[in-house]
Amino acid sequence: MTAAAFFNPENSLDKAGEPSSGGKPIPPTGSRHSLSYLAHFGLAEAPFGLTPDTDFFFASPPHQEALDTLLHALESGEGFIKIVGAVGTGKTLLCRTLLAELPRRCRALYLPNPALDPLGILCAVAEELGLKLTGQESYYRVHKAIQSRLIALARRGTRVVLILDEAQAISLESLETIRLLSNLETEKRKLLTIVLFGQPELDARLQAIPQLKTRISFHDRLRPLQREELVAYLSHRLARAGFEPAALLFSPRAVGFLYEASAGVPRVVNIIAHKALMLAYGKGLHRVGGREMREAARDTLAAKGVNRTARWVLFVLAALGAGAAAAGWLYLIA
Repeated sequence: MTAAAFFNPENSLDKAGEPSSGGKPIPPTGSRHSLSYLAHFGLAEAPFGLTPDTDFFFASPPHQEALDTLLHALESGEGFIKIVGAVGTGKTLLCRTLLAELPRRCRALYLPNPALDPLGILCAVAEELGLKLTGQESYYRVHKAIQSRLIALARRGTRVVLILDEAQAISLESLETIRLLSNLETEKRKLLTIVLFGQPELDARLQAIPQLKTRISFHDRLRPLQREELVAYLSHRLARAGFEPAALLFSPRAVGFLYEASAGVPRVVNIIAHKALMLAYGKGLHRVGGREMREAARDTLAAKGVNRTARWVLFVLAALGAGAAAAGWLYLIA
């Protein structure tokens, strides 16, 4: 089954067939009811989206430590900082949170996809600095223009930080260009602080450039959530989405299945938890139990340790009229 089989709250329709207001719950009026599970659970927005929304940033110990490391390094004007984490552990969300919490008089140059050749890296940095390029400039001219702009900003007391997400995708030649940018400095301090966010493969790339590796003054590694952190993570995201519970929306058994299936990886947690909420909504339940969580995990390719000897197709239906939501199941395609 694909994710399309579950309702997307952003695209739900009201009784008249018109899009609902951005996935926000629509209060019932007569026989009019929202198709999304948001109103059912008393949520203002979807709590387990995959978009890196800084409103939902969860300061688990490794994430808070990495953020503190980044902010300290930026305040002290360190040259190179590296943050590594496996897929789905929250690097991009941490990166966006850093951008939102940069110190005063600190200007960010953000490259979300730095898989560029050396001249492309320089041109991207120049554009982030507001430099106007014709596209005909040489590598030397672009590098010189960047240096001049950084010196001008330093004289005004502005610190500049270059943030590169998905840094494991940068070629060795372009990493060397980034290393040369880190050489730009005055007698007192670096003109540019560089932060690399990447998957573990980034470490292997840095082995090939010892000059760059030895310049990394601060580094940190993100890990998956531990079991007790998962409970706090779920509560945090639900609270941010407007849920005011007397108890967690997931039963202890459901949390156990979720931890086993996700191995604590936040992105996988979000996918499974979203599906489990949809299944509970389809059944008219007001709490997710172990059965719903297990079925949601079975339908998730990234889930760990799930028995896939049978192919499960989960199909959630919502019906308007008489005010009742109906759910149907299609089981076992041989």
